[in-house]
Amino acid sequence: MIYTKLTNLAMCIAYEAHHGKRDRNEIPYVFHPYHLAEQMDTEYEVVVALLHDVVEDSELTLEDLRQAGFPEEVLEAVRLLTHEDGVPYLDYVAALKENPLAKKVKLADLHHNSDVTRLGKINEKTAKRVKKYAAALRMLESEHSEE
Repeated sequence: MIYTKLTNLAMCIAYEAHHGKRDRNEIPYVFHPYHLAEQMDTEYEVVVALLHDVVEDSELTLEDLRQAGFPEEVLEAVRLLTHEDGVPYLDYVAALKENPLAKKVKLADLHHNSDVTRLGKINEKTAKRVKKYAAALRMLESEHSEE
């Protein structure tokens, strides 16, 4: 992890935004963005990893993050990583493919979300979700956009 004023701020915001929330295995949810952040190489990558679910999963908005002092490059990646209701999943993934920050964090996110060792019981719903993530991984890892 890279520790700077900006990453420390993102860490605190992620902690507050996800405080009390649990993943499907009852693990505190905040460990997910922290896990992704540990895999990143630059300050902005760490910040985006930490904040990637904040707007989608809390009351915070992009404007709140802007007011907190995050740069536009970070905000754009977070915006792209925020899956809006009504947008088909693979359309959402395709839209972030050209943004290097969003793409790197999404790849780490998909790998972590597909890790069957952390998923616990694999039921039909989980298997369907992992299959969806595999399609997204193929899309992001391909050289050309899928049509």
